[in-house]
Amino acid sequence: MAPRGARAAAAASSGSEDEEEEAGFSRSYFLAKEKEPSSGKKRARAAAGKLSDLNLVDEQHEEEVNALTRSYKDQYRNWLFELRSGFGLLMYGFGSKKQLLEDFASTTLTDFTVIVINGYLPSINLKQVIATIAEMFWDQAKSKHKRQPGTRSQLSQPFPSQSFDDIISFLKRQTSDDVDDQVCLLIHNIDGPALRDAESQQCLAQVSCCPQVRVVASTDHVNAPLLWDKKMVHTQYRWSWYHVPTFAPYKVECVFYPLILASGGHTQTTKTALVILQSLTPNAQSVFRVLAEYQLANEKEEGMPVGSLYTKCRERFLAEGNDNPCEQLQEDQAVRLSAEVAHAPAVSAMGPANFFTGGPR
Repeated sequence: MAPRGARAAAAASSGSEDEEEEAGFSRSYFLAKEKEPSSGKKRARAAAGKLSDLNLVDEQHEEEVNALTRSYKDQYRNWLFELRSGFGLLMYGFGSKKQLLEDFASTTLTDFTVIVINGYLPSINLKQVIATIAEMFWDQAKSKHKRQPGTRSQLSQPFPSQSFDDIISFLKRQTSDDVDDQVCLLIHNIDGPALRDAESQQCLAQVSCCPQVRVVASTDHVNAPLLWDKKMVHTQYRWSWYHVPTFAPYKVECVFYPLILASGGHTQTTKTALVILQSLTPNAQSVFRVLAEYQLANEKEEGMPVGSLYTKCRERFLAEGNDNPCEQLQEDQAVRLSAEVAHAPAVSAMGPANFFTGGPR
């Protein structure tokens, strides 16, 4: 047994080591604070760069990450079986799951009509999404010359004009043994800012109950399960949970917000425009092309009149009948960006529309 003096000396030595370690942490903290950008704008730019460009895994672990991704791809058949059995798939874990889910949809969900909802965007018009699903089922019924009980050969009014409850009632009447008639909602970040409210979650939960609709979603927020009650989890969504950490950077999910919220320079505006335009439907991109071509040809004018835009879109078959081409500008941030870049009151007067991507128009 060690003498009492030796134990006291050892304790004193251990205490001094702890104090030195604590002092080292303190020095490191203050040195790091001194190296931080002094101005708020510099800190905002640094934060934006970290969010969009941060690599979550070193290159030396690339083989391990690839092996992990291959292990997920081996589960594609199991995921498809659960979807066909009526369950919803909820993917969680560290890292962006956008590429994984889109690969699953393109390689395995070939029998489904897939509609993509980017929940990480600031605003989403869920009613437009649901109306588009209803229009797809209506077109399928017309093409097969089938009419479900309670439906008519002609709609009393377009789906976007109907109430949410009427559209849900229509979707719940759609039944078919044909797998090709099923629709899969692929929701990136179902816990995103635009979908976190109770109304949006109830809306998605009711859609997931429809016989011909399946849901595949990803979540990243640690408190995402608090969005749902027991009924929504087990009866409506019927989640089958999968832990799929990908360690992929959140480049698309994170780049959207700092670039729009922070007042940056020309580089930030260009990146923001690129992200927004890539998110829009092909038809909406064509409408923006019309705006851009007009602005380049008429640099001295403050924007393009709505009437001229409507005429050009009619000539290029981007609008039919009473369709308003302004409705193709689906994302309200995109409308704001076009007004900001073009300095055009006529464009900003079109009014913000909401985002929707992935469905036919």
